[in-house]
Amino acid sequence: MKVVIENYPEGQVDELDAINNPEDPEAGTRKVPFSKTLYIEREDFMEDPPKKFYRLAPGREIRLRYAYFVTCTDVVKDENGEVIELRCSYDPASRGGNSPDGRKVKATLHWVSADHAIDTEVRLYNTLFTKENPEAVEEGQDFTSNLNPESLEVLTGCKLEPNLNGVQPGFLCQFERQGYFCVDEDSTADKLVFNRTVTLKDPWLRMQKKKG
Repeated sequence: MKVVIENYPEGQVDELDAINNPEDPEAGTRKVPFSKTLYIEREDFMEDPPKKFYRLAPGREIRLRYAYFVTCTDVVKDENGEVIELRCSYDPASRGGNSPDGRKVKATLHWVSADHAIDTEVRLYNTLFTKENPEAVEEGQDFTSNLNPESLEVLTGCKLEPNLNGVQPGFLCQFERQGYFCVDEDSTADKLVFNRTVTLKDPWLRMQKKKG
């Protein structure tokens, strides 16, 4: 989801410190660029959020990880009424993710700078079969009837931070809140391909599935 921070200076780029591994302080930090136009994950925004959805919504303030507090001030929709862009304002005093006046927010979101992000293909691998025992089939069927049609989902045009540019096949990393990934051998100098190896649990998605 595209996000434009309207009160952020045009052409300015901040270099912010990000932690390489929150569970390992010895892993150090890296610099990530921050600019006027960003991308966030689409599922981190709802125009009419239900109770207990604490991520971005119209009029709501959240924290961009390692960056600033931002407030959603407007939404832009296409001809079908779908939200395609968010307009936000930011608090310059909250650089680093904390506000001097001590006010709190309930959500922290990940983001990438639109001008610096690299386009990537991401392959999401799921279970190959829909049943624990693939041989448990009805008469006249075989194990192929239990194949999972969603065992592989290929996402294109995914946006990743520029620090991943140039990593080699076999490189392992975690996409926070998403899972663990490795670089596929299909990757080229012009196009990275990441394979998901392990998923992570998302409390909000788990809650939604429980409600049906």
